[in-house]
Amino acid sequence: MPTYEYQCGACGHRFEKYQSMVEKAVKKCPECGKSKAQRLISGGAGVLFKGSGFYQTDYRSKGYKESASKDKPSSASCSGDCSSCSAPKK
Repeated sequence: MPTYEYQCGACGHRFEKYQSMVEKAVKKCPECGKSKAQRLISGGAGVLFKGSGFYQTDYRSKGYKESASKDKPSSASCSGDCSSCSAPKK
């Protein structure tokens, strides 16, 4: 549900209202009580993604995940003698 910004035409009070998109615009100002509030048009803050499931890797196919795991060097095959890997030397 979006947050809408309002301004009262009588007293100039600005306020925000968290409401459904199908709800009618607020008319009554919470500060002065007059029915002069108007919804303001603004750019908004964009879409906020909360929770899990919003990273590009969350929806990768099973085949992609298997291929990616095969590309990673396994720590069991590393002897620790090479200078190109970051494994601790034995």
